[in-house]
Amino acid sequence: MGTQQLETVPEPKYWHLKTVLSEALDSEFSVGEILPNERDLAARFGVARATLRQALEQLELEGRLQRRRGVGTTVAPPRVGVAVGTEQHAWPGTVGDAWQAVDCTTSAPPAAVADILESVHGEQVHVVRRSRMSHGHPVAAELLYIPADSVPALSAIDAPSGAARARAVLRELQRLELEGQDRSVELGSARADDAKELDRLPGAPVLVVTTRFFAEGRTAAVSLATYRADTCRLTFGASGGVEIHHGPERRAS
Repeated sequence: MGTQQLETVPEPKYWHLKTVLSEALDSEFSVGEILPNERDLAARFGVARATLRQALEQLELEGRLQRRRGVGTTVAPPRVGVAVGTEQHAWPGTVGDAWQAVDCTTSAPPAAVADILESVHGEQVHVVRRSRMSHGHPVAAELLYIPADSVPALSAIDAPSGAARARAVLRELQRLELEGQDRSVELGSARADDAKELDRLPGAPVLVVTTRFFAEGRTAAVSLATYRADTCRLTFGASGGVEIHHGPERRAS
């Protein structure tokens, strides 16, 4: 990456630097290659390290770069294409669901989730943890909150803990007649637990997909699925499902 001083431009300096860096990534670097450290990059381009960090963060958000634990900043591979969520009339865990059950615990949900479930704050629910892999890499982590009255016949004896318990909760949930679901997506920052599971650094950009499942005239379950923003480009189809696409485009959605 050659030395290049930045001239005064009408757009923010970090944005212009982002464009210059993006062109260099296309011409001088290969997927997986480690970039020079921040000090060297800032010196070569004649910018403050704070300006450089802004440009690198934007490129990470757009899926061009990845910050990897113990490695540094590397050139990211193309975004992978996986389907997100389920069809409008399918519960989590049904045939064709690509998520893998990891664990199930019982705890009080966050206040925002309790409000969606219209439950009393502090009331314990089943919390199913699931993960999603694509091309051998983690792309998403999910917490599925299920009130006890959505799975009244669940037996603690049959599946006391772990992934088996998670699958048992999902089987019981599927006994309800699903009336529909709604979904929202927002940009967020990876919490420590999510970052570890997704092989990211805390604070890395993520996409949080919140799904409410309706049955018997109420919210029967709530899913909070966290996707790597550098991996996912979300589009909504006629079915109401969300898909992640990859290809030559590298624009952030």
